[in-house]
Amino acid sequence: MTDNNEIDELSYQLGDLSLTALACGNKEHQPMLCLHGYLDNAASFLPLMQQTAQESDLLHNRRIIALDWPGHGHSDHRSVGAHYHFFDYVSDLFALFELNNWQAIDIVAHSMGAMIASAFAAAFPEKVKSLTLIDSFGFICASAEQTTEQLRKGVLSRVKSVKSSRAFTAETAVKARQHVSDLNTEHAKLIVQRSLIQVEATSSEKAAVDDTSVLYRWRSDPRLRTLSPYRLSLAQGQQLFSDIKCPLQLVYGDKGMEMVTTGLENFSAFVNNLITTKLEGGHHVHMEQTKELSSLLSHFLSKIQTSV
Repeated sequence: MTDNNEIDELSYQLGDLSLTALACGNKEHQPMLCLHGYLDNAASFLPLMQQTAQESDLLHNRRIIALDWPGHGHSDHRSVGAHYHFFDYVSDLFALFELNNWQAIDIVAHSMGAMIASAFAAAFPEKVKSLTLIDSFGFICASAEQTTEQLRKGVLSRVKSVKSSRAFTAETAVKARQHVSDLNTEHAKLIVQRSLIQVEATSSEKAAVDDTSVLYRWRSDPRLRTLSPYRLSLAQGQQLFSDIKCPLQLVYGDKGMEMVTTGLENFSAFVNNLITTKLEGGHHVHMEQTKELSSLLSHFLSKIQTSV
């Protein structure tokens, strides 16, 4: 039996694409799949894993598995010529379920991961027992009148040359991550550590820092930063949400993303059995409020189990 406090490294082979994950809990227990956000990785769920291992009853009957999306964390990049279309992530998720023969399981998903999980739950309701969305509700949509402009911007973003970044220290990477997010230093370090790969620096790069410094580059695929050439219309997004049949929970931060407020306005009327909880925190509220989130998950999932 696996010690609940132990964090396992997992790997899944989906055709020619290898996806990695972090996991904790008994391997014989039902999986609870955690899906991270854009340019994050599986490590964003480490605080929740550590919290549940210490104080929660979540691990008594579930194994928490936090996936690295393609191009993120330690997972493979997509092949040459491929791109990171939103619906391709849904296809990746379907392949992962087929590989593991997962039936209806619980999904906890943050930000971009929440949008992917919502589309997956709509298209494959038989595979999702419950869905907990973290600081994300709905989809990024655009009006039909913006189609041409979106296509142009998306294509042009692909043809721009992607320059390899200079090597940098881990401290520099953490500061850069914090500059574009609301992450505190501790949480930024967790995500950044899994996002870096150590490199042999050039003489000029070494000269720019202390000679004893270890230097890194980003692991993530630079193509992740290109713009999508298409967006769902609001009507398409609402239609997808209307097909989510599983119990649905939203947990969001009072200082989180504005898209949660607009998402509730645009999409909440199309789902049933929605439970919403606002916690003190920002976009990464699942890292900040692990005790509260663990308690919410335990209560939410126990209610579902009781009603079955």
